[in-house]
Amino acid sequence: MSISLKQLQVFVAIVESGSTAAAAQQVFLSQSAASASLNELEALLRTNLFDRVGKRLVLNDNGRTLLPQARQMIDAAATMARQFNTGNGAEGPGLHLGASTTIGNYVLPVILAQTASRGTVGRPVVTIANTADIADAVVNFRLDMGLVEGPCHQSDLHVEPWLHDELLIVAAPDHAIFRGGDASRVKTSVLRDAKWLLREPGSGTREAVEHALLPHLHELRTAGEFGSAEAIKHAAAAGMGLACLSRLVVRDLLTMGRLVELRTALPPLGRHFFLIHHRAKVLSTRLQGFLQICRQWQT
Repeated sequence: MSISLKQLQVFVAIVESGSTAAAAQQVFLSQSAASASLNELEALLRTNLFDRVGKRLVLNDNGRTLLPQARQMIDAAATMARQFNTGNGAEGPGLHLGASTTIGNYVLPVILAQTASRGTVGRPVVTIANTADIADAVVNFRLDMGLVEGPCHQSDLHVEPWLHDELLIVAAPDHAIFRGGDASRVKTSVLRDAKWLLREPGSGTREAVEHALLPHLHELRTAGEFGSAEAIKHAAAAGMGLACLSRLVVRDLLTMGRLVELRTALPPLGRHFFLIHHRAKVLSTRLQGFLQICRQWQT
């Protein structure tokens, strides 16, 4: 008997859910069938993949070695199924894409809308989260690829610089920073004393802002941390503090006059967006086509 895809699916489901009972529901088996599948896999490999601690299954070193290979095999099978499915057009099963929040809210929907008629991505399944979470999902083959706004440091990822994104420092028109001085040029010393609205740790925007500002301001005095750029821009418009955000995010409130761009002595601020996929990922025709569309895209 050779290792089956179902055995690997059961193994990964147990890792992700923590028990054979929960895993059985994920892979549509009875608990006894899921347990038997795990036992068969361990017998074939002649090793235990989990330590049995009471009724708990704790992944051991052998299991950690197998896990990325199992996920890669499952992903390759899913890619083949999507690629050769008879519904290969716009109504067929689509790519699983991940995007960090700025890209997911302001860039990816436009790309998908303009490519929908070509059937390039099928019916896409899109996950929007911070850069760290998207990178983790791509590493573990839960996503076909990611479009992120912060650098990724996992060695298993292929990381490709993509678009340049302009960062602006903004504040409410009645913010105290504009009082009693020349509003056309805010001094760096004033920026050092200001309170800043920031994304949470793990966010690509947070890392990019710190990379851009800390060499000049040395520290950022935090007025609050928020889980989205949308929340930050509205907090800034309400006068809670300064924000450093993508022009894509704030251009609507700038046009409405609810935010004002600060002119400072700092050099132009910016960052790169990145395209990421697993180095071992099987690049289907559909995924290669979407990658090419992204590479040609201009904001």
